[in-house]
Amino acid sequence: MEKKDNMSNGTNHKDEEMEGARRATGISSSLAPHRSRGINAVPDPEVVEKATRRRFTAEYKLRILREAEECKEQHQLGAMLRREGLYHSNLATWRKQVEKGTIDALSSKKRGPKAKKSDPSARRIAEQEREILKLRSKLRKAELIIEAQKKIAELFQEHLDPKEEENS
Repeated sequence: MEKKDNMSNGTNHKDEEMEGARRATGISSSLAPHRSRGINAVPDPEVVEKATRRRFTAEYKLRILREAEECKEQHQLGAMLRREGLYHSNLATWRKQVEKGTIDALSSKKRGPKAKKSDPSARRIAEQEREILKLRSKLRKAELIIEAQKKIAELFQEHLDPKEEENS
């Protein structure tokens, strides 16, 4: 009841504004026209379907490490990490990689199983094996047809032989 009184008095203008036009993002209807002009008051909360892993080049990692070393004041490092969207653990990992002494350790590596190199002879062997299977299947069918023809010929032979004996 008190809330309604505040709204009717106009003392709580923000609640009054949001009451009738509440949205999932919390944007009032008075800000909605600004959105249609391309101005986003609130970032899009949608989560992408499949997240993509960020990849950092060796040059980028070295540049960031140099910048981190140059940060002398108390909050400079944190500001730099926020600006770049990095974590302190990234710096720690990259520093360890630099200590190993290899620039290759800094470059991002492709994840997952290694791609197999295609061997032309293996491809040809696979094709020939498929062809052999097809030919064996055709051979089985041909043998079945020949057996059926032999049985039919025997049946006709038996059927004709008794009639020839009667006629002679």
